[in-house]
Amino acid sequence: MKIQIKNGRVIDPASGMDKVQDVFIAAGKILAFGTPPADFSANKVLDATGLIVAPGLVDLSARLREPGFEYKATLESELQAAMRGGVTSLVCPPDTDPVLDESGLVEMLKQRARTQNKAHVYPLGALTVGLQGKSLTEMAALTDAGCIGFSQAEEPVKDTNTLQRALQYAATFGYTVWLRPQDAYIGKGGVAHSGPLASRLGLSGVPVMAETIALHTLFELMRATGARVHLCRISSAAGIELVRKAKLEGLPLTCDVGVHHVHMTDADIGFFDSNARFDPPLRSQRDRDAIKTALQDGTIDAICSDHTPVDDDEKLLPFAEASPGATGLELLLSLTLKWAADSRGEISLQQALTKISHHAASVAGIDAGRLEVGGAADLCLFDAAAHWKVEASALVSQGKHTPFLGYELPGMVKATIVSGHLAFEALHRA
Repeated sequence: MKIQIKNGRVIDPASGMDKVQDVFIAAGKILAFGTPPADFSANKVLDATGLIVAPGLVDLSARLREPGFEYKATLESELQAAMRGGVTSLVCPPDTDPVLDESGLVEMLKQRARTQNKAHVYPLGALTVGLQGKSLTEMAALTDAGCIGFSQAEEPVKDTNTLQRALQYAATFGYTVWLRPQDAYIGKGGVAHSGPLASRLGLSGVPVMAETIALHTLFELMRATGARVHLCRISSAAGIELVRKAKLEGLPLTCDVGVHHVHMTDADIGFFDSNARFDPPLRSQRDRDAIKTALQDGTIDAICSDHTPVDDDEKLLPFAEASPGATGLELLLSLTLKWAADSRGEISLQQALTKISHHAASVAGIDAGRLEVGGAADLCLFDAAAHWKVEASALVSQGKHTPFLGYELPGMVKATIVSGHLAFEALHRA
């Protein structure tokens, strides 16, 4: 399939390219910018006048719910949601059922994803068998099966000796360990940020020190082992300051933040809105402001959707009983654009896009998130000026719950191209 994208504003954060020009695609690759190659004849011409042509988005945390949780979502529904959101590469945590702790399960997931002919799926293997924090998995076999790193998802490793052995093994073979900093005991069972609001609402709290204690421990283990670690969904100002110092020290460290935490605080729980129930919980305004500053200065490397589809039976419950998580694949671009817009000119469009493309791809260690001649033709075409209203009926994901229901958000994806294949289109062809 040969595709010409004409008259679009082509932005590539990796190279700094920002120019109105045509893009020519064939055999799954980008052939040229501006001038067509010799003897090029397009099968499809996409008119991108007034649109941004950007690298396909890279999402560092998207639960696809297969295998085991198909009643919450299916691979088909969530990859279609990814296409609607312009996400062409995504990383999925290992907390499926069964857990992704065997190579056969990883191979099956990747094969199922390939048959969908949509987003590239990069699984994280379980760091310990069954995520139980006791025995290490066969990391080499899982890597051969397609895992790009190893994670405990939401299950902290209680035994520090086990975590040290895991980091030693990972460091020996150059694997990256993805961990959410959360103490196994402090804040256990908590459902909201420890503070005045949780006290007034009678909700059990998760203090900031649950994050900072875990970070102190992890950084000591990193110093001892030399392991490379990616911190998933940092949430507090105190935690961010520790990350900033650790990076200045030279520890091989990256981190991301969930897009919901970029915009919301614990005050958005309102009157026990279970759509605002997250792990880690939404924190204070001070923490939210620190997140925005850290994104701007590079302390936080990337923004992820933290896409976690939850069905009605588990979400439409009292706040403390509801399952945490929200749909996010279709909101990642729009909420990132809103972050840039809210900065009132301090964050450029290119700077915003790099947090969900080039920088995210660098964190994951995958060849994605950039536009270059000879590179994979993974692209997202969107109208940055258009706004849409977030409604359950407008979401393709099987998960319809998000605290942004009713919001008017900027950015509408008009087309998504994966490996030169037009996987989603909502514009007229010339």
